Amino acid sequence: MAASDKPPADQPTEGAHTDFAGEMSYGDYLALDKVLAAQTPLSDSHNEMLFIIQHQATELWMKLVLHELRAAVERVRRDDLRATFKMLARVGRIMAQMIQAWDVLSTLTPSEYMAFRAQLGRSSGFQSYQYRTIEFILGNKNRTMVEPHAHRPDIRRSLTEALESPSIYDEANRLLARRGFALDRTATDRDWSQPYVANPSVEAAWRQIYENTGKYWDLYEFAEELVDLEDFFRQWRFRHVTTVERVIGFKRGTGGTAGVAYLRKLLDIRLFPELWDLRTSL
Repeated sequence: MAASDKPPADQPTEGAHTDFAGEMSYGDYLALDKVLAAQTPLSDSHNEMLFIIQHQATELWMKLVLHELRAAVERVRRDDLRATFKMLARVGRIMAQMIQAWDVLSTLTPSEYMAFRAQLGRSSGFQSYQYRTIEFILGNKNRTMVEPHAHRPDIRRSLTEALESPSIYDEANRLLARRGFALDRTATDRDWSQPYVANPSVEAAWRQIYENTGKYWDLYEFAEELVDLEDFFRQWRFRHVTTVERVIGFKRGTGGTAGVAYLRKLLDIRLFPELWDLRTSL
């Protein structure tokens, strides 16, 4: 190589380590061989790869959502709201990624999807145990949703534990009681496996907080973090139902649900009802 052909000494890669025969590389750390080998289309359709990666990526994001939500619930139990705020803010950013991801799947046309739909059998996103766990932690409790996992005792145990434990909103109500707000016992000590029912004493407590934000700033901020969380979750559900209708119309889902009709009913579910109701009563 002529002197004039030598790369400049200040090139960005100068000094980069290149021998990983006995050291951990980027791919080793991330187990990329396993991750990138996990896409196994069952058809000859070019578009099935999109469908698989879309859902696998979502499951990875949901794993991180659960990591943050579980830690946030524990922090609320300890009255450590500062750490909770950071965790819930991160969950919001993750959900923003999940919402945006529907734009990618919406490039799948009905004809393209039908080319491999039969290969899915009865498998369906309805059976995502990570999604179901997120719902349980957020308070949308339904014991029936554990049954699709009866064939996996480990998953069934984990889901049952989440079902029968206080949701993040239950823990918020217990926090209000610890802070001296007069909450009905039914709001702080109940069968956690049952859906939450709005309670006037809880709304009164949150209203007091919103009317005295300076005095209760951390609780006020916590309330808004919860509203953000549900807002993002609603948006994710809305983009889900819109994308499903765009791809399969009103066909039944592969898992046996009513498809779009089933998903639309989910849009009416409110996780933290008093935080929404007080906006009218303030």
